[in-house]
Amino acid sequence: MKTLLLLAKVAIGFVWLVLAINIFHPFPGLTAIVLYIMTGFLFMMHGVQALMFIGAFGDKVAMTKWEKWSILFFGIFALLDIRRKYMM
Repeated sequence: MKTLLLLAKVAIGFVWLVLAINIFHPFPGLTAIVLYIMTGFLFMMHGVQALMFIGAFGDKVAMTKWEKWSILFFGIFALLDIRRKYMM
């Protein structure tokens, strides 16, 4: 399970890399517009996940700053990793 979570985080990291490259060096044509929309949607959805998790469990689970930010970057895969860490 740990290996699959790491692989998923690498994949999401690659997606963020492509989206960041598009911001600084836009791809040609409609691709750039689609990637801008995807960037906003991904940022918004991961932001909602982070706010919900921190709001619900922030006082019950002592998380580091990196764990809080990792929810924003990696979404559900970070949440699964945090759950695995505190369930042991």
